[in-house]
Amino acid sequence: MLSSRPLADKVIIVSGASSGIGAAAARLFSRAGARLVLVARSADRLEALTAELKAAGGDAVAVSGDVARAETARQAVDQAVDVFGGLDGAFNNAGITGDAAPVQDLPPSEWGQVIATNLTGAFHAAQAQIPALLARGGGSLVFTSTFVGHTVGFPGMAAYAASKAGLLGLTQVIAAEGGPQGIRANVLMPGGTDTPMGRAVASTPEIRQYVEGLHALKRIAEPEEIARAALFLLSDDASFVTGTALMADGGVSICRS
Repeated sequence: MLSSRPLADKVIIVSGASSGIGAAAARLFSRAGARLVLVARSADRLEALTAELKAAGGDAVAVSGDVARAETARQAVDQAVDVFGGLDGAFNNAGITGDAAPVQDLPPSEWGQVIATNLTGAFHAAQAQIPALLARGGGSLVFTSTFVGHTVGFPGMAAYAASKAGLLGLTQVIAAEGGPQGIRANVLMPGGTDTPMGRAVASTPEIRQYVEGLHALKRIAEPEEIARAALFLLSDDASFVTGTALMADGGVSICRS
C-alpha cells in the first residue's frame, strides 16, 4: 500500500536545496515526513527555507557549502548523524550548466568546474554518504542527471552533457556494490524544468516556446513534478528499483514532432 507519508522519520540529505528542483524537493519531502539536511552555496536562501520548513512543522538543518568540495559532503553527513541520529537517503541534486561553447573553444577551466560540481561532487557525496547508510542497514541514493548527454547532444554543452552522463556509470557501480548491503542507487533524468537554471537557458519567450515544443507534452515541468519522481525513488515504494535511469522528461527523449 502506498503511504501518505512515504518518508516518515527518514533522514534525507538534499543538495542544491536553495532553489529550483532542490527547494521543491525539500518542501515535498518535509510534507512526506522526512527530517532534512539541506545543502547549497547560498546561505541566506538556505536558512530561509529551513525556517520555512520548521514553521510548517518540519525538521531541517542547513549546511552551506560548495558540493565540489569533499568537506561539504562530510559536513552534511555529520549533521545527519549528529542532529538526527543517522542517514537514510540523499537526493544529490546540485549542479551547474556552465558557459556554453563549442568543444574546441571551451576553456579547460570551465570544463573542470562543471565536472567538479556535477560529477566529482556526486562522487564526494556518495563516498561520505555510503558508510552512514551502511550503519543504518541500507538506504537510497538519487542523483539528478538529465536527458542531455543521454538521448540528446545540445551544441555548446559538452561539459554539462559529459558530467551528467557520467552519473549513470557512477550510479550503476554504487547499485552493484551496495545492493547486497541494502543500498539502492538511481539516476533521475528530468526534461526541461521551470527553474532559475532552466530559465537561464530558455531566456526569451521564443526560446522557451521552442524548448516546450521539443517535449511530447508540449510544456516544461514544474519543479515539484521532478521532485515527486525523486520522492518515489527515495521511498520504500521503490524498494526493488536500483541501478536505473528514471526518465521524468515529458517525452523529450522520444519526441520528433
